[in-house]
Amino acid sequence: MQFLKDKRYRSGLLFALVSLLVAFVLTIGVIQRPGYTDAFYHFNAAQRLVNGQGLTDAYLWNYIGLPETLPAPSHLYWMPLSSLIAAAGMWLLNAPAAYWAAQIPLALLLAATAGLGYQLGWRLGQTRRHAWLTGLMTLTGGFFARFWGATDTFAPYAFIGAACLFMLGMAQERKSSLNYWLLAGVFAGLGHLTRNDGLLLLFIGWLVIFWPCARWGWRGRLLPLIIFTFGYFLIMSPWFLRMIHVSGTPLPVGGMQSIWFTSYDDLFRYPPIVTPDEFFADGISALLTSRWEALTNNLGTFIAVEGFVVMTPLMLIGLWRRRNQPFLRGFALYALAVHIAMTFVFAYPGYRGGLFHAAAALLPWWAALGVVGLDDAIAIVAKRRRHWHIPTAQRVFSLGLLLIVFGLSWLALSNGRVVDSGVPALYAAVDAVLPPDARLMINDPAQFYYFTKRMGVVLPNESPEAILEIARRYHVGYVLLEDGGIPLPLQFETPPDFLKLIAEYNGAKLYAIQQNISSN
Repeated sequence: MQFLKDKRYRSGLLFALVSLLVAFVLTIGVIQRPGYTDAFYHFNAAQRLVNGQGLTDAYLWNYIGLPETLPAPSHLYWMPLSSLIAAAGMWLLNAPAAYWAAQIPLALLLAATAGLGYQLGWRLGQTRRHAWLTGLMTLTGGFFARFWGATDTFAPYAFIGAACLFMLGMAQERKSSLNYWLLAGVFAGLGHLTRNDGLLLLFIGWLVIFWPCARWGWRGRLLPLIIFTFGYFLIMSPWFLRMIHVSGTPLPVGGMQSIWFTSYDDLFRYPPIVTPDEFFADGISALLTSRWEALTNNLGTFIAVEGFVVMTPLMLIGLWRRRNQPFLRGFALYALAVHIAMTFVFAYPGYRGGLFHAAAALLPWWAALGVVGLDDAIAIVAKRRRHWHIPTAQRVFSLGLLLIVFGLSWLALSNGRVVDSGVPALYAAVDAVLPPDARLMINDPAQFYYFTKRMGVVLPNESPEAILEIARRYHVGYVLLEDGGIPLPLQFETPPDFLKLIAEYNGAKLYAIQQNISSN
């Protein structure tokens, strides 16, 4: 047991135990059920998979892909790994209806992400203080804290994306070891299987390999390129084959259309066609407006979410002073690329949540750079204030930084706890009125399905006439218009003739669709 006498090993073991305990509290202890559309969607798909219904959806939360019937193949827009991870937890624990079982893998992934942050802190700072600070800031997460337990991409992508960048850094430093290139490729594949923008990890890996300043020589780049790309396709090939089988294309069919969104609600158009001609119909005004809106919002995300409000200048200092380290090259390129993509390419999906989700992979890196950047800033100030005792200042300011992160995390948790309080009263009332097997058009069909197991479709961002066409196509018999959740084109004062009001619930109105539309 000689290894137990190693202080660094004991410190790492203690941190692992602490992170596991805290991770379970932050996931299962805070979130008791899904709380928003993404989480409902991933959990529903996982539950259907565990119940033997395959990767299918019983509802449409958007119309991209336009499947012929319901149920339809799932994950035609979002990627599947979050659902697969949740399904694995429920299947292994033989608890197909238990949300806590779906969260077990999320807790483990969060603890692993914190452990990766601990390693990054030690690697960049070379002390236990740097390691513990980075690990604890990653673990609590600031504004991410309220999302760690959600069946979404936050915890999976935080670990997978950060691990891919870590392996790329190690591969840069140890060019003779192809294992790191293979692992980086595998994590790049897992990253893409988690999120569509995870495809950036593949491009960043290629860019790192062909980085012009790297003194490799072209022959030295060829084998890493092959190994890295092989690792990616090892993971992604089965999914590409599945997508080709169900939709005729290896990638989601509507993802690139979001470049031309003039508002986020374009995601719910029917038919789901958004073209450059519409986008530029009024010249470049839509381009300037949408990109400026994304830039200002994403700047706020960068400062508040990624930089914990006060750490932003410190992490930039830390990165700048280490800009020539090959280990950081992949991270720096990915951070730049994801912010550009989510601001200037996919503007509306980017600032409405895309950057927030993708930035989870940056969290342990920014935390490590912020901690060492704090030391850099103290050293700079100490040259002017010679009475400062640098080690004491480092400890005091490190503690202050950690307390700020803890405070932000607590603020997020206090406002974001999700309690399982049963079926919402509105949904229970609507479910009681609807005939058996009736399908409903509603603002959030994923949430409605979670509570009632009823099929349905989302309200389209179109004129009321679209309701009839969608109802005929998917055998939908009823429409629920909830107070405050109605797309602008559907906010009519007098309902069209084909809608018959059958019930009202505190501002929500339930209509039956006429003209002999089948309800099953």
